[in-house]
Amino acid sequence: MSSLSEHSFASLLRERALLRPDAVAYRFVADDESAEEITYGELDERARAVAAAVLAADRGRTGPALLLFAPGLDYLAGLFGCFYAGVPAVPAFPPDASRLSRTLPRLAAIIEDAGADVVLTTSDLAALMADWLATAVDGHVPQVITTDAPAEDGGPVPAVRPDGLALLQYTSGSTALPRGVMLSHTRLLANCQEIARAFGMHPGSSGGLWLPPYHDMGLIGGILAPLAAGIPVTLMSPVTFLRRPTAWLRMVSRYGATITGAPNFAYDLCVRRATDAEVAELDLSGVEVAFTGAEQVRAETMERFAGRFRQSGFRPASFYPCYGLAEATLFVTGGKPLDGWRTVEVARDALASAAAAVPAEPSQSSRSLVGCGYPGPGTRLLIADPATREPLPDGAVGEIWVDSPGVADGYWRRPEESARTFGASATTGDGPYLRTGDLGFLRDGELFVTGRLKDLIVVNGRNLDPVDVERVCEASVPGIRRNCGAAFAVDGPDGGTERLVVVYETGTGDEEGHRAAVDGIRRAVTREFGIPPYAVVLIAPRTIPKTSSGKVQRRLTRRICLAGGLQELFRDERAPSPATGPHDRIDERAAR
Repeated sequence: MSSLSEHSFASLLRERALLRPDAVAYRFVADDESAEEITYGELDERARAVAAAVLAADRGRTGPALLLFAPGLDYLAGLFGCFYAGVPAVPAFPPDASRLSRTLPRLAAIIEDAGADVVLTTSDLAALMADWLATAVDGHVPQVITTDAPAEDGGPVPAVRPDGLALLQYTSGSTALPRGVMLSHTRLLANCQEIARAFGMHPGSSGGLWLPPYHDMGLIGGILAPLAAGIPVTLMSPVTFLRRPTAWLRMVSRYGATITGAPNFAYDLCVRRATDAEVAELDLSGVEVAFTGAEQVRAETMERFAGRFRQSGFRPASFYPCYGLAEATLFVTGGKPLDGWRTVEVARDALASAAAAVPAEPSQSSRSLVGCGYPGPGTRLLIADPATREPLPDGAVGEIWVDSPGVADGYWRRPEESARTFGASATTGDGPYLRTGDLGFLRDGELFVTGRLKDLIVVNGRNLDPVDVERVCEASVPGIRRNCGAAFAVDGPDGGTERLVVVYETGTGDEEGHRAAVDGIRRAVTREFGIPPYAVVLIAPRTIPKTSSGKVQRRLTRRICLAGGLQELFRDERAPSPATGPHDRIDERAAR
């Protein structure tokens, strides 16, 4: 096998197909738990056929190709077909028939921003997409190509430069409108090689994941990294997981996956939904890495999961907290496999003032933070003051800056924003760095993430992390749905002091239950932070906006709330204290 640095993903798959044509590359488990497999040889054949169709349709145009597939083998053929054709791929969610008013506008924005020339999809979606594109997209309308019909051999594969653009990975949009992150084959393979090293992938490793293949964690961690390492991976639709969370664990158990993972909320969901009979049937003893990332990693979640599935053979040390983001391809920091996790108790007041993260004894005035590991070879981290760009000492909270071989080349068609985000230099002249927008600190070389810079809530001069507010609510209040809430700030009248708003989904169906949940939220937040919420809003289950990876979109929730677009079940607003100004109903005026 030649060095990965000499490859693109097109040449890498081609080499694997020639050397190991009958080896299983991917397995996809359907909703009924039946499985379909594809070998390296079969994927090579299908990808070459897709590439031929893309090149025939292109006719001299050079725009990217949008991938609109449900999770499965068709998606894989479309993705690698774009790689083979040398055409940048733009993975995107196919439109959801039950939520067209939400999914289609974002899809139209991605098509126009990317300047897609073709849309690759399956026959069942082709007619819908063709009709919609004719009216929804301004300017050039991309051609729709179906890839699931039988096709002739695609012929020879064109040479693809390793430094050529492979993907436009559109960000999940948890804090801003989606932007296309430009990832070359070189950047992708460098990060995949780092993932393989950090996860300890070996010839006996195998993956088992349900993560969306359109999002960086599912696409790069679940599809591309296993192919780069030459190990098989079993995949499942996120819809199957959400319907039956334990289907994920049954998949891991049945196929002996050694590497799996998901955001924090997924582990909580499994604990809540698993029956004793299901737990007894599972064998999770082979799991070496259960990574957790993409949102705040919580020690209590890992402890609950480890306790619930101990009898299934799950080892607590398998948990692997890590940190990354699309702008760095995916992976930035992580620990050692089967090394467990570390926590540190930090005084909340220190985090609130962005000072040094002072160690503290566990108490109501402290916060437990999980370490997200260490940067690997070739990766540098800098903690910087986000306003002054001054490097901060060990233990001080600031913005996380990253320099690594996996850092992307910028945002598609956004040179000024790319320069600001990817070209940061410290006051010492050190740089360039990627500004992540995440807050954290380093302690003995390990990264601890404390929150998002743009999500911070400032009330009476005090910084509140919404994660802290949400954590307190979920730990104290029955009747609200875990990982289905958002805390954010709105301006007071005439741009005055910010006010705290808490929104949560609830499964409680009557007014008495709603009132009890609201009162519980108010008591918990006031007791913990000394700041009573201005407004508490309860909404219907499964209605809070989330990204493709399951992260709550706080800023979008705020915007919809202010516009009156949430499916509210109960709203409670209280007049603030005289120190914060007169009562003013939360409405569009607060959005100014």
